[in-house]
Amino acid sequence: MTTYRLTYFDVDGGRAEPIRIAFHAAGIDFEDNRIAFAEFQEMRESLRFKCVPVLEIDGAAVTQSNGLSRFVGKMAGMYPEDDLQALYCDEALGAVEDVSHALVGTFGLEGDELRVAREKLTDGWLPVFLKGLNELLARGGGEFFSDNSLTVADLKVAGLERWLGSGMLDHIPTSLVNDQAPELIGHRERTESDPRVIAYYASRSQAR
Repeated sequence: MTTYRLTYFDVDGGRAEPIRIAFHAAGIDFEDNRIAFAEFQEMRESLRFKCVPVLEIDGAAVTQSNGLSRFVGKMAGMYPEDDLQALYCDEALGAVEDVSHALVGTFGLEGDELRVAREKLTDGWLPVFLKGLNELLARGGGEFFSDNSLTVADLKVAGLERWLGSGMLDHIPTSLVNDQAPELIGHRERTESDPRVIAYYASRSQAR
């Protein structure tokens, strides 16, 4: 029997969340190895690309969150079989990764330097990506990004929407998604009300 060990930060969200949800939806047991940031700093130099998530499959480490999302998403029936729909799914996954890179690039900044960097994103790239994601959602039919069903792309976009509106990102208005792409609010609600997503978070509550 194949064993899986997923290493990522101890947060509900981020790059590993679609992978975790897909594992749960597929009914596949995996070790959810949640680490603190200090622990990550200690182990960082030993990681292939000095980043997480890392999925160990029978002890062999594999990286890159979008590839991992696709891999587990296929097992969960949450990644399209049709090539064009898979491309649409990948486009949304890649767009969110670009946004994440831009935001993570501001981590570690403080004071006015952080404010200026975040305001530049708010006035520039973030609206571009949010409006672009809105276009992708419309192309998919208005409910999901591809395949007329919930895929790992929806999980990843919903995570971004939740993060941007959480208030955790100083100098990023919590109303940004609603202001720039209000249709994404309904998308997040639709994604989070999916029985598989609800079941995953219910299992998390029981485990605490």
